[in-house]
Amino acid sequence: MSEIVHVPVMLTEVLQALDPKPGEDFLDGTVGQGGHSVAILQRTAPLGRVLAIDRDPRNLEVAKERLKPFGNRVIAVQGNYADAAEVARAHAMVGRFSGILLDLGFSSAHIEDASRGFSFIHDGPLDMRYDPGAELTAAAVVNGWREEELAEMLRLYGEEPNARRIAKAIVAARREERILTTGRLAEIVGTVVRRTGRIHPATRTFQALRIAVNDELGGLARALPELVGLLPPGGRIAVISFHSLEDRIVKRFFKAQDGKGLRLITKRPIPASDEEARRNPRARSAKLRVAEKT
Repeated sequence: MSEIVHVPVMLTEVLQALDPKPGEDFLDGTVGQGGHSVAILQRTAPLGRVLAIDRDPRNLEVAKERLKPFGNRVIAVQGNYADAAEVARAHAMVGRFSGILLDLGFSSAHIEDASRGFSFIHDGPLDMRYDPGAELTAAAVVNGWREEELAEMLRLYGEEPNARRIAKAIVAARREERILTTGRLAEIVGTVVRRTGRIHPATRTFQALRIAVNDELGGLARALPELVGLLPPGGRIAVISFHSLEDRIVKRFFKAQDGKGLRLITKRPIPASDEEARRNPRARSAKLRVAEKT
């Protein structure tokens, strides 16, 4: 497992939005390696708790170690934030959260660990599952889905203008031999898409595959109303997204619920500061939206 520590994105803005106070409880639905939760627990001492959820058991182990100094103030659970209501009920925390945080980015550890198959930077097996126990892998999608299904996935989830050509190239290549590694897939995409500037030709394809394998957009759309239901009046939900597809889902949900149980705290998404974007390239595309339960 990678030893790289995930740097929490937009930490200052998250703390300003959620405003943790001593004794308050919070839900971190994407705890990752624990950066945001550490800061929240420091501000809610001595009794405030964090329910920390993550789909990735490896990340969760890192987070548990990092959060160990806070003792029983941390309840760490491996699972999907879309199932947070069930987890909260199991721990008698429904209606107790002063705030909920979702950081929808994936960690540096996912990129650096070739065995996870998330990145074309390091050759590894085509996997891309946040939860290694989940059934669907990127290899199953690439080698099993019909050409039309692949093209639609690339168009919808990758916003890839060359979706049809890439899908056709994938199907032609797999007729000769199954596509089982990230390097091979990137090579196939590279025969169809030319590099433009700093963006790797396979970037959109890998994004689309990751979203499809983990049902990221469907999970987010299903989770938002469930999560809001866990908040008492005055509780806030903060969501950090990293691409337009995620942000669109959050924006539409918040807007639809504005005045019907939610109040918009951010009329427009808050971007990362220029200083943070320079310091942490991952933050360049980050957008924060916040709403309050009424």
